Amino acid sequence: MAWYDEAIFYHIYPLGLAGAPKENHYDGVEHRLKGLMPWIGHIREIGCNALYIGPLFESVGHGYETTDYKKLDCRLGDNADLKEFVAKCHKMGILVILDGVFNHTGRDFFAFKDIQQNREGSRYKDWYCNVNFWGNNEYNDGFSYDNWGGYNLLAKLNQRNPEVRNYITEVIRFWVKEFDIDGLRLDAADVLDFDFMKELRRVAGEVKQDFWLMGEVIHGDYTRWVNEGTLHSVTNYVMHKALYSGHNDHNYFEIAHTQRRLEGMGGAGSGGFKLYNFVDNHDVERIYTKLNNKAHFTPVHILLYTLPGIPSIYYGSEFAIEGRKEKYSDASLRPALNLEDYKNALQDNPATKLIASLARIRASQKALSYGDYRELLLTNRQYAFSRNHEGSCVAVSVNNDDSDYVMTLPVSGSGKYVGALWGEEVQVQNGSITVNVKANSGEIWVPAEGAGKVKRQEPVVVKEAGAQPAAPVSEAVSTGEPPVSEAVSAGEPPVSEGESLAAAPVSKPEAEAAAPAKPEAEAAAPASKTPGSGSGEGGSFEDGIIAGLQEAVIALMEKNGPVTDQMRKDVKDNVYHDSLINWIKSFR
Repeated sequence: MAWYDEAIFYHIYPLGLAGAPKENHYDGVEHRLKGLMPWIGHIREIGCNALYIGPLFESVGHGYETTDYKKLDCRLGDNADLKEFVAKCHKMGILVILDGVFNHTGRDFFAFKDIQQNREGSRYKDWYCNVNFWGNNEYNDGFSYDNWGGYNLLAKLNQRNPEVRNYITEVIRFWVKEFDIDGLRLDAADVLDFDFMKELRRVAGEVKQDFWLMGEVIHGDYTRWVNEGTLHSVTNYVMHKALYSGHNDHNYFEIAHTQRRLEGMGGAGSGGFKLYNFVDNHDVERIYTKLNNKAHFTPVHILLYTLPGIPSIYYGSEFAIEGRKEKYSDASLRPALNLEDYKNALQDNPATKLIASLARIRASQKALSYGDYRELLLTNRQYAFSRNHEGSCVAVSVNNDDSDYVMTLPVSGSGKYVGALWGEEVQVQNGSITVNVKANSGEIWVPAEGAGKVKRQEPVVVKEAGAQPAAPVSEAVSTGEPPVSEAVSAGEPPVSEGESLAAAPVSKPEAEAAAPAKPEAEAAAPASKTPGSGSGEGGSFEDGIIAGLQEAVIALMEKNGPVTDQMRKDVKDNVYHDSLINWIKSFR
């Protein structure tokens, strides 16, 4: 076990947060990093124990066109400021990783300047890829070279050159010695040379115990990068996409299928890889902007904190701020913020309180860091899974529909489970719990014994900006509470493929054909969620409606394949009119 196995990251783009000028004129030091010191306490207050901050080093513009790897960008301060900043993070129990921008440099980097001056006679001409003195570029250098992304501002380093490798590894050693950092996020890792990454992994093992290497990778088989020889983790862009589009499209199948694909790559649990999970960052739109239904902020973040992987929050998104990607600028994604403007967020902002509660729950439940992944229920609009570790079972349920939904979930042990977010208690019966998942919300179910103090309350819904309610979020599970009850049995068998899928999607015409006529069913039954018997003599008219809706759900299931006894039981246990109607609607 290493520190990053239980990490909850906070991500800062410092040039943006500190309000630094867009261009660096190298005309003096401004100690803006000191102004970010109060954020360290905020980071800890919302439950994060690790910080990814970068880029930090001298550059001409956005930070990724490095001028000097050994000097803090003068728009942010000097090296003493960075040393002090990292030391304060460590004092607060926060580990720190920096951006390692090693694929390319800026044009003001000393090696590139030497080529400009000495051309063929430069001893650094082989530090860059495909330098061609018969070519030219838009800067009229009189030579051309490979770049990153089509931008000659970013000159591509030749990572196969031993001198370049030695220089970069010496930079890493310098950062550890000078600033005491705990790891690196490798920019553009999907185009880094693999032998170069192997060298970085070797150095990581030498400079500091559990020094973490995480790479920026967009798509592909992540195990090419995440293995014993190269990196510890990569950015989980496939799950990032699934988390927002799975809610916008009311399609939890996308999220579940993405997780299955990741399971096929590297698995979960203590032996699987742990990818860097996020819902937004400095390169993509804010999650609050991307969501069609702002209330989905809650289930999105429940999944972020409970699916296998290492969760990360991008600065400001814990306040549910907006940020839209523009055609020629990412400035709106990287704003300057004044922490004083959010000083009461933990009391007044439901998004901030949700994030803090989720962090406390994750920190107290080892299964969320080390547990396996077992899919329990899946429809277009409802999704549930469990994380199991050393006898501890945590069940997670989410609902992207506008109505509540009742589901029955297999769990380990006996006694009671408690919703760690909202405080509802449910009894384990025959190895399962039956829970009502609120509309556009979710819950994390943990054994009541060892769960700590959880306050019962209604779920908070994050709504449109400017109209957010100030209802309190529960204190959740306190970090110092004992682990989940030892009584929870180990070795619970995995749910079979047939049992894990409550239903597969079918077309809208099929759903309408299988369901009772909508006007009669909805006119006859009240809108309340009063349970009925579902069958039996002497039952009320409403009971008959409930039974008809249950039969409609099963009929829709049967159109998609075999229906197991567990699936039938899930349907029969659901005696809530609105929930059954929405279950039928989910077959779209």
